[in-house]
Amino acid sequence: MFDIEPLVRTAVKSLPTMSIASIHHANPNAIFLNANENAFGSPLGNHLHRYPDMEQLALKIKISSIKGVPPKNIFLGNGSDEAIDIIIRVFCEPSIDHVIVCPPSFERYALSTQIHGANVKSVPLLPSFQLDVEKILEAQNEHSKLLFICSPNNPTANSFHPDDIELLIQKFKGIVVLDEAYINYARQRSGIRWLLEYENLIVLQTFSTAWGLAGLRVGMAFAAQNIVDYMNKVKPPFNLSQTTQDLTIQALDEMNWVNDHIRQTVKERDRLAKRLSEVKAVEKVFPSDANFLMVKFTDAHSVQTALTEAGIYVAQMGHHFGCANCLRITVGTAEENELLMAAIDSAGENTDS
Repeated sequence: MFDIEPLVRTAVKSLPTMSIASIHHANPNAIFLNANENAFGSPLGNHLHRYPDMEQLALKIKISSIKGVPPKNIFLGNGSDEAIDIIIRVFCEPSIDHVIVCPPSFERYALSTQIHGANVKSVPLLPSFQLDVEKILEAQNEHSKLLFICSPNNPTANSFHPDDIELLIQKFKGIVVLDEAYINYARQRSGIRWLLEYENLIVLQTFSTAWGLAGLRVGMAFAAQNIVDYMNKVKPPFNLSQTTQDLTIQALDEMNWVNDHIRQTVKERDRLAKRLSEVKAVEKVFPSDANFLMVKFTDAHSVQTALTEAGIYVAQMGHHFGCANCLRITVGTAEENELLMAAIDSAGENTDS
């Protein structure tokens, strides 16, 4: 059995468990004079004068029925960004501990670590954009608290080999955080399947992409109960509004819509990748398991400038390790992708002339 207690910050261990019960939701007909709320209600109605369910229990039960993970093993945050921040605050002593990141990858891991005052140790991906397992394990020491793995990876769009991920979970002496923000578009199975076997694993997922709820900001973390309990100690008490919880519950009844649009996105992704690979100005379209493509151009800056002038916005990735002259292009609708291709073709013609 993996013991996380030596990894948890001393200050976090001593925090009290939040004691504000979600009694509004358990007994809505009672008279509540305990939370300094506005007794006269809200100009918007809908019980918005009451604080939201701090435990988010109804939403966790709904997620549990879909993901197959018990509510006690689910943490909900204001986007995955909040979950990442809280994980670092639970485990990393400022100026002492460090996290391991594998660039090019999601920059929030390193940024949140730096904001907290902990240290970042980088182990770049292999030229194939796969994990360098040997060097990751060589880089760890007694202060290595967290290893962040994003699969499918942002910005490279590829999934990492499952055997490599599982080996790192087995061999890493700290907590492995597997970020699966784009897993719904991947051929690979979710790492949720490893949770019962490995207690040093946290799996992150989100409602922002496949579920189309980026505006609601709801991120999920699945982990052993003791990890979730520590995260709940650190989080703000009411980090998800009641409106956010209610709307997310409604969205969870629309699985057919979600699955249909995942299929459409994958179809458009593959079509767009083929079209881009035929463009003279494109050096490489990298394989994608996500809802975006990373594309290497002969001159990414010129292409991005032309797209911006056409009112089409893509992300410059040249500042990432190993991503010179690369743009990250989100897969749009069929109509949007046609406009994108027309603008790229036009940019190429102007460059040639």
